[in-house]
Amino acid sequence: MGVRFKATHVVLAMLCAMYFITYVDRVNIGTAASEIQKELGLSNTQLGLVFSAFAYPYLLFQVIGGWVGDHFGPRKTLFWCGMIWAAATISTGFVNGLAALFVARFALGFGEGATFPTATRAMQYWTPANRRGFAQGLTHSFARLGNAVTPPVVALLILWLTWRGAFVVLGLVSLVWGVIWVWYFRNEPKEHASITEAELAALPPRPSGERPRVPWGPLLGRMWPVTLTYFCYGWCLWLYLNWLPLFFKNNYNLDIKNSALFASGVFFAGVVGDSVGGVISDKILDRTGNVRLARLSVTVTGFAGALLSLFPILFVHDITVVALCLSAGFFCAELVIGPMWSIPMDIAPKYSGTASGLMNTGSAFAAIVSPLVAGFVIDATGNWYLPFLMSMGLLLLGGVSAFLMHPERPFADAEGPSLAGRVVAAE
Repeated sequence: MGVRFKATHVVLAMLCAMYFITYVDRVNIGTAASEIQKELGLSNTQLGLVFSAFAYPYLLFQVIGGWVGDHFGPRKTLFWCGMIWAAATISTGFVNGLAALFVARFALGFGEGATFPTATRAMQYWTPANRRGFAQGLTHSFARLGNAVTPPVVALLILWLTWRGAFVVLGLVSLVWGVIWVWYFRNEPKEHASITEAELAALPPRPSGERPRVPWGPLLGRMWPVTLTYFCYGWCLWLYLNWLPLFFKNNYNLDIKNSALFASGVFFAGVVGDSVGGVISDKILDRTGNVRLARLSVTVTGFAGALLSLFPILFVHDITVVALCLSAGFFCAELVIGPMWSIPMDIAPKYSGTASGLMNTGSAFAAIVSPLVAGFVIDATGNWYLPFLMSMGLLLLGGVSAFLMHPERPFADAEGPSLAGRVVAAE
C-alpha cells in the first residue's frame, strides 16, 4: 500500500515549488550578470536598469494581479502566470542588446507580478488560520532556497551551456510546473478528489453569496503602513538579490564560481530565517492570542537584527567577516516574511489577494529604485559598501513604521467582521 499524501500538503508543496522557481528565474541574472555585462558591453548603471526592468510590471500587477487572483481564482491565474514567466526566461537566452534584455526582464515581471498575491489567495482557503505564519514562512523559505541554489547552479550551467543556454533550461522547468499546477489544483478544496473530511473541517469556511466588491479606499487606509514597512524590507532584499554576486566578484576579485559560492552561503541564511520567523510568530499567537504581538515582535526584531548585523561591514572588510555579517543580516531580514505575509490575511481575509498585492507593491517599488540607485552609486563612487549603508537607513525606517501596523484590528465592511477577528475571539 503506497504512501498517501494529504491534498493540503501537496498544494502547499506545489506553492513552495512555485516560490522556489520564481526566485530562481528572477535572480538568475545576478549570477549571469558578469558574463552578460562583458558580452553586451553594459555599465553598472545600465545593469541596474536591467535589474529594475523586472519590477515595473511587477509593481503594476501587485494590485491588479491580486484582484485577478481573487476574481478568476488561483488555478487559472497561476497557470497563465507560469506560462508567461517561462517564456520570458527562455527568451532572455536569445537577447542581443540592452533593449532586448530590458524587454525580456520586463516580460518576466509581467508574468510573476500576480504570483505571490494569488498564492496568498490559494493559501487563504487551503491553510488553517492558525498555520498561516508557518505556511507563509515555509513558502518564502523556498523562495530563499531558490536564491541560495541559483548562484552555483547558474554558474555551472554557464560553464556547461553558456549563459544563454542557462536561461533556456530554467525557463523549461517553469513550463513543467505550470502544467502540473493546472492539472492538480482546485480553487475550492471541497472539489478536490483527494481531500478528506478531516482536512476540510480544519480549513476556514468560504464566504457565501456574491463575491464582495473591494472597498479600495478603506482597504488602502488600513494597508499603507504595511506597504511602507514592506518597502523598507524590499530595498534591502533587492540589493542582496541583484548585486551580491557582483559585490563578491568585483570587490574581492573572485571568479564567477567562487563569487557564486559566497553569495549562495549568504542566501542560505535567508532560508532558515523565513521558516523560523513564521514558526515563532504562530507560536506567539497560539500562546497569547495577541495578533499584534505575534506579528510585530518578530518583524521589529528582524529589522533591528538586520541593521546591527550590517553595521560591522562599514569598518571591517575581511571577506570572511563580511560574508558572516551579510549572512546574519539576511537571516534577520527574512524573519519578517512569515508575519508580514500573514498580516493581509489577518486584516482582510475576504480580500487577501488584493491586500497582499497592496503590501507587495512596497517591495515591487523597492525593486525598481534599489538596483537603480545601487548601480549609479557604484559607478559614481566605485564604493560597493555605500549601497549597504543606505539599506541600513531603510531598515531603521522599517522597524519604526512597523508600529503603525494593526493586524489585531480586523477590517470590517458591510458584510461584517473578518475571519481574523473570529479566530482571535475564539482563542
